[in-house]
Amino acid sequence: MKLAAADLRHMLRLRRGTEFVFKFVAVAALLIALGSLATLLIDAFLDGAGRLSWQFLTSFPSRRPEEAGILSSLVGTVYLILLTALVAFPVGVGAAIYLEEYAASRWYSRLIEVNIANLAGVPSIIYGLLGLELFVRALGLERSLLAGALTMALLVLPIIIISSREAMRTVPPSIREASCALGASRWQTIWHQVLPLALPGILTGSILAFSRAIGEAAPLITIGALTYIAFLPDGLLAPFTALPIQIFNWVSRPQKGFHANAAGAILVLLVVLLLMNALAVFLRHRHQQRLRL
Repeated sequence: MKLAAADLRHMLRLRRGTEFVFKFVAVAALLIALGSLATLLIDAFLDGAGRLSWQFLTSFPSRRPEEAGILSSLVGTVYLILLTALVAFPVGVGAAIYLEEYAASRWYSRLIEVNIANLAGVPSIIYGLLGLELFVRALGLERSLLAGALTMALLVLPIIIISSREAMRTVPPSIREASCALGASRWQTIWHQVLPLALPGILTGSILAFSRAIGEAAPLITIGALTYIAFLPDGLLAPFTALPIQIFNWVSRPQKGFHANAAGAILVLLVVLLLMNALAVFLRHRHQQRLRL
């Protein structure tokens, strides 16, 4: 008995020691990540805060750093994300509805699910190569706004599908059963019961996916988005640029003035990302409140 009690105390001490090590590593990793992020933000703010002005936001790029602005890249980014959302959101949610509510548990369904999960982790430049071959060359869309939006839609589709399926899985099966018991069809149950309850999670996951797309530069560089545009896109097939492309262009230049412009554009991009994340939180909270009422 004494030996068993000693062994038990020894095991408890080992367990506590292991838990302490794991907690220490987790806290240290969190502090390192937050410290690195804070350092980058402070450095960008110190370099680019002086360039933030109305003239910087409403001027086109220029060969002179003190006269250059981000109007064409900012408008191009807004157009790009709106088109991406118009393409990716209905397709992604529709695919999630089919896989979650209609597809039988067979080998091809499991194969599709595995491939979607794998596609969510594919590097973004691979999607750029796919967009270059499919949209730019095969379909003849050239280096247009539509080609960029379709490429970005491919990038965010797996994330939207996975997050939408997870949101629909949170809806209790009893709600589906009760709706069908009252005579509703499967589609009526999905449209009137499942989707309203899953909508906060779907919107949150989708907006976070678009937030990732808005900061991607590799796919746009691969499909040949322009780095210098002194006009606004006037159609779906018009050339375009975006904030990540403009930042990449300015950072690659040797003049210090362009580096300050790049830092200012980074701050604007961060503000856009924060606004999108705030919109996701607001929509989630609003729909949750509506469902409680």
